[in-house]
Amino acid sequence: MSAAKRDVLYGTLGLMILNTLEALGPLHGYRIARRLEQISGNALALNQGTLYPALARLEQLGWVSTKWGDSDTGRRVKVYALTRAGRKQLQAEEDEWRRAVGIVDRFFRISEELS
Repeated sequence: MSAAKRDVLYGTLGLMILNTLEALGPLHGYRIARRLEQISGNALALNQGTLYPALARLEQLGWVSTKWGDSDTGRRVKVYALTRAGRKQLQAEEDEWRRAVGIVDRFFRISEELS
């Protein structure tokens, strides 16, 4: 792993997976991982030990569903899709994330406000 690549920020992987599935539709795990890395400009490093437990958790929560399908190479793969509950959760998490970012941003602007 290159020094420029970073681990996923704690608590954000589920949000990124849900958003990716909403934008692109059903995908298998490898394609989800590659898409997340691509969207990050290859700044994030994802491995199976990170991705698949997150996908299993999202499935247990009912936010993604799974079914078996075939990859582009003809291999049997588990395909993940966003559920209705997952869409609702995605919206709630996005709203919360934007609120949290706004709060943190205020702290970065403290020096500007004191000038």
